[in-house]
Amino acid sequence: MGKRYVNADGSSNLKSFGDLWQWQKERRSKKKDLSFPVPRVEPEMALLSGNREKPTVTFIGHSTFLVQLGGLNIVTDPVWAARMGFAPRLSPPGIPMKALPPIDVVVLSHAHYDHLHLGSLLNLPGDFVLLVPEGLGGWLRRKGLRRVEELTWWSEKRIGGVTFGFVPAKHWTRRTPWDTNTSHWGGWVMHHGADCLYFAGDSGYDGIFREIGMRYGDIRVALIPIGAYEPEWFMRDSHMSPEEAVQTFVDVGGSIFVPMHYGAFRLADDTPKEALDRLHAEWERRGLPPERLWTMGLGKTRLWSAEEIMN
Repeated sequence: MGKRYVNADGSSNLKSFGDLWQWQKERRSKKKDLSFPVPRVEPEMALLSGNREKPTVTFIGHSTFLVQLGGLNIVTDPVWAARMGFAPRLSPPGIPMKALPPIDVVVLSHAHYDHLHLGSLLNLPGDFVLLVPEGLGGWLRRKGLRRVEELTWWSEKRIGGVTFGFVPAKHWTRRTPWDTNTSHWGGWVMHHGADCLYFAGDSGYDGIFREIGMRYGDIRVALIPIGAYEPEWFMRDSHMSPEEAVQTFVDVGGSIFVPMHYGAFRLADDTPKEALDRLHAEWERRGLPPERLWTMGLGKTRLWSAEEIMN
């Protein structure tokens, strides 16, 4: 048997059949309104296609962002899939894949289908380097991806002028009944000079976020998941609630919070509106500055250099 990965606390986040059955029983009794549309904006393609200087972040959907940093076009967890299993996507991606500028780097947080969509990876434009967690490289090379590099927790890779650090998360992974936790999971810190962005990937809340903040210091923008948390007794080990997401933001010491992991796929029982409402309520309860919370519409681009944030 090959290596099986665990979390920093030694947990594997595996649930029993009884737990799964209880969740599905609860789910059948719930009535949820999925009519709330995640706001959309017209993408700034003229900026994105020609920009090689200013740091930008563009929300494409779920955990997929286009990040421009240090002259590189970077995509996080690229998923342009129209369906997830039998369920249709709730909202189309903010930018069509064919409209993207050539991609230089792709970072993957883990192998779950809503974060690793093979069709999207194989069709992204550009001759990109694919940075992945340990244990995932061989499978991706067998699927036809060439420039694949594995990283372990706390290791780094420099591409051009940007340093990519692979950092811990509390999660798990599986694509088939036989490959549970045979590759790792985590988040990514990307920094170029004074500009530093943290992509949390997918995670339950954990004290490890304080260590990420201490190691990397001045994180300008933090992309943190807020969805797929209900029922919390079942999801807590793998997905954080909106309130825990705010605590994660505080732990890593970010300047700007960008929520993600909501609005595209129904992975749990919460809705996009519920996740956003709880996020805003917690933000206000803590008295955090409203200008530091960027709830981005699909297709929205924000500049995030130190000068832009200060202004």
